[in-house]
Amino acid sequence: MPKGMLLRSSWEASHISDPDGAFTIDRYRSESGNHISPPVPLERFVEYGQWFQRKNVPDLDPRKIAKIEKGAKDFQIVLEDGKSFQSHRIVIAGGIQSFARRPSQFADVPSSLASHTSEQGDLRQFEDKKVIVIGSGQSALESAALLHEAGAEVEIIARGAEIHWLGWKARIQKLGLISKILYSWTDVGPAGISRLVSIPGLFQKLPRSTQDRLRKRSIRPAGSHWLSERLKTVQLTTGTSVISAVASGGRLHLVLSNRSERFVDHALLGTGYQVDATRYSFLSESILSQLRRTDGFPHLGKGFESSVSGLHFLGAPAAWSYGPLMYFVSGTRFSARNLASYVASNRAS
Repeated sequence: MPKGMLLRSSWEASHISDPDGAFTIDRYRSESGNHISPPVPLERFVEYGQWFQRKNVPDLDPRKIAKIEKGAKDFQIVLEDGKSFQSHRIVIAGGIQSFARRPSQFADVPSSLASHTSEQGDLRQFEDKKVIVIGSGQSALESAALLHEAGAEVEIIARGAEIHWLGWKARIQKLGLISKILYSWTDVGPAGISRLVSIPGLFQKLPRSTQDRLRKRSIRPAGSHWLSERLKTVQLTTGTSVISAVASGGRLHLVLSNRSERFVDHALLGTGYQVDATRYSFLSESILSQLRRTDGFPHLGKGFESSVSGLHFLGAPAAWSYGPLMYFVSGTRFSARNLASYVASNRAS
């Protein structure tokens, strides 16, 4: 996420889980003396995460994993420095960076002319540049706002006919009990659906077609209501997509579905992520050949264990099996406890 971004999730849904619920963002604010209020700035949330790590799991090995192989009984883990070791179980909580979606129209465009929002750390470099932002979700919309505020000439291109703004929950919260009935503290999904997806065990009992529909409904592109004011003077072109993108004379030539053209300095792709376990480069071909998947998502059973015995996945890759809650920080409470309980009860296996 670029500098200056704010978390879309609510304060209550931004606590990282620990067994006793003791290391909340409230406690971090109190101990650090940093004044934080929602929406939480990216920089402050990262600092909170680092504080949480130091307090709970201080002994980390920062080396990257180069390859994981499956032996007869255990896994062989090879590190980037060539050293290796074995483990009976592996839990992959590798985040979503590997899954950044780059539309095929931009496949041959150099990164200097087109980049995914996840690849940009500071959008101020585009001051006085003409930038097209592709997408209609939080990442695209907030990036457009930051670009505009940094002095860039910005236009948002969105496939949908309109932008979806998240504002209903704030209004419904005024209704007290009704709000609590319709929305879970996890802050995932629209009214009613929020309660359902907050209970993965119940969500899993629904027909697969219903699970898929609710998962997509819960994470559809949308922007926080507090962004609309920041974007009121930014050009927005809806119901339009990019047909082709070609580098031309140091700039980018775009042809749109409405038959218009654009010549810009850069295209910022707020085009989201597509989970695909094969894009974890450290997984060997032998493991991938045994890994049951649907649309890139690994099939996970109890304790988030995949079809490869002893191999577990947390986070976004678990969303096909456990629902959209797995995409968010608020899902760590369920996933951590579920995994820990399963491992504890299967130590001999």
